[in-house]
Amino acid sequence: MVPGGVPFPMLSDAGGRIGSVYGIHDEEAGVNIRGRFIIDPDGVIQAMEVLTPAVGRNVAELIRQVKAFQHVRATGEAMPSGWQPGKPTLKPGPNLVGKVWEVWKPEMAFERT
Repeated sequence: MVPGGVPFPMLSDAGGRIGSVYGIHDEEAGVNIRGRFIIDPDGVIQAMEVLTPAVGRNVAELIRQVKAFQHVRATGEAMPSGWQPGKPTLKPGPNLVGKVWEVWKPEMAFERT
């Protein structure tokens, strides 16, 4: 890795061979549609996002997702919607079923009636 560079592998697919496998290569235009895939160390796709050229990507969200997937892999915990590093996680199990709202109380949550 280059100092200050991205700490995970990225690639470019000028010929569209990989894009064809993932279903994002536009044969007619000869280019890949913007696609982002988070692939874990076992080669399993954990997340993907495909955008048209008119819509930009959110790098902060990509980094948040990578950190969340790394945390899940290391701990087995689940990340609630909008989770940020350092915030509470959920520990999956039978005791959590139907009670997520008791454990995870985001600041903007509506009141349960």
